[in-house]
Amino acid sequence: MATTTTPVSTEAATTSAARGSWLADPAPLGLAGFAMTTMMLSCYNAGFILTGSGAVLGLALAYGGIAQFAAGMWEFVRGNTFGAVAFSSYGAFWISFWWLLNHLPKESEVAGRDLTHGIGLYLLVWGIFTAYMFIGSMRVSGAVMAVFALLALTFFALAIGAFVEKTGATSPGGWTKLGGWLGIVTALAAWYASFAAVTNSTFKRVVLPTFPR
Repeated sequence: MATTTTPVSTEAATTSAARGSWLADPAPLGLAGFAMTTMMLSCYNAGFILTGSGAVLGLALAYGGIAQFAAGMWEFVRGNTFGAVAFSSYGAFWISFWWLLNHLPKESEVAGRDLTHGIGLYLLVWGIFTAYMFIGSMRVSGAVMAVFALLALTFFALAIGAFVEKTGATSPGGWTKLGGWLGIVTALAAWYASFAAVTNSTFKRVVLPTFPR
């Protein structure tokens, strides 16, 4: 059945485009903040480093958190619902992660596996959110799809690790290491998407493909 565009919808679309046309694309910032923070944490989860949590937490608050959340707010102004929800949510994730690790009780202060199970549930619900955002990413680009698919797998692997691995180990367990490796690949995919967006915008042509859907 044929459809027509009404004057009202045309005017609304024009107004929305004009409202955000003076803003630079905030997506590369959001992707870069997400990528760098994910890379740092994933190297820790993969067992490459056993100390340096302060560096991870600093990035989680400032770059992965505040900067990415700001990118989400700018996406709202530009009328990009997917980008606004994604960047705002993952910015909030990193801020909540920073708060969580700074306020974890000692294992001796909680009963049994309550602490690790709570962290596992925290990671699981973020995995569920990422899985349904992957569906939305199927209308964005192949590069963004790759980021969300890999990120969902990362969250699920880390959640399983938190649920089943023994506590008090001096190095990450198998599931956590798998989540670390998946996170590293996720960060590389996000960096590529950010790099491509910045490069293509600067050169005013497609230099690095993102495979739009």
